[in-house]
Amino acid sequence: MRHSKTWIAVHRWTSLICTAFLLMLCVTGLPLIFHDEIDALSDPPDTATAAAALAHPLDLDQVTALVRRQYPGRRIQFVVWLEQPQLYRVGLSRPRGAHGDVKPFAIVDAARGVIVREAWSEKDWRHGNFMSLLLALHTDMLMGPAGKLFLGAMGMLFLASLVSGTVLYGPFMRKLRFGTIRKGRAPRLKWLDLHNLLGVAALAWMLVVGATGVMNTLDAQVFGAWQKSIYSRLDLAQRPHHAGSPGASLQAAVDEARRAMPDGVVSFVAYPGSMFGGPAHYAVYMRGSSPLTSRLLHPVLVDATDGSAADAGPPPWYLWALEASRPLHFGDYGGLVFKFLWALLDVFLIVVLASGLYLWWQRRPQRPGRTGTY
Repeated sequence: MRHSKTWIAVHRWTSLICTAFLLMLCVTGLPLIFHDEIDALSDPPDTATAAAALAHPLDLDQVTALVRRQYPGRRIQFVVWLEQPQLYRVGLSRPRGAHGDVKPFAIVDAARGVIVREAWSEKDWRHGNFMSLLLALHTDMLMGPAGKLFLGAMGMLFLASLVSGTVLYGPFMRKLRFGTIRKGRAPRLKWLDLHNLLGVAALAWMLVVGATGVMNTLDAQVFGAWQKSIYSRLDLAQRPHHAGSPGASLQAAVDEARRAMPDGVVSFVAYPGSMFGGPAHYAVYMRGSSPLTSRLLHPVLVDATDGSAADAGPPPWYLWALEASRPLHFGDYGGLVFKFLWALLDVFLIVVLASGLYLWWQRRPQRPGRTGTY
């Protein structure tokens, strides 16, 4: 009996503490599941005619030279390969004394040899669209790194509530058939049955989404740990890169990374000294070509001085876990059908959370010997 009371207390208080924040995450996460489709409707891709294309598209060195001419006072920090062929998103440093209206990205069409437009970050909710606001709320509640870690703590409480609820569910269901919704009784009993049924039906999904959500809140710490470990193993920490253009060109670095991973596809390149780059190395992030490995990034370090690839080895398990958790959290692995399934389970979770609040609010003193409610 004492054991049961302990689990009831754990389930009640972990759920109560995190429920309001989880409801916010579920509501904001529902449209984010379909972020690709919504973005395609609200921001259609540039439709240049074939006649406007260059006979020979710009290579990466020409792309970066074009950006430097347009933005002479800003350093290139990374280059991202977009879904549309020959289209790149070039990340730029902020100029000194710049105000909040300076856009951090230049979108370059290498096929036409032009800068198409400037862009805000997907998480820059102050200047982005409604989806940017939802993404910022979902990732850090507009509070930056502190908000992200706070949501990670709420995710841990959510996992604890799932474990404790599962422990309580077994003894509770001994007296009822699975899926029973007791009718003709008090409304609280109906909501209790629905809460338990939807909770156990979506339990595996909730564990996956909760665990991947916690992992996503630790992305800065995970990348930092990987950088420290690889720099220490390759003795790179004492080789800072000085300001100015790298000796090895971006195109040479990407070509070297492709030779190191011939089956890989380039996703983005971080410049030396940037957040995801090395102190003296380009970090060329490659992804696989299969449906599963296309979401997993494998960084290849290329020396910015001589263009040689460093033998960094395969990424550690925690970096793989982070990269796998991102698309899995939003159901990006299996196409539109998978996303609809994710959305349905998200609605299940909203009902579970709301019914849990109702059960707590409508709680009544229990008669001796009565069990099954909490």
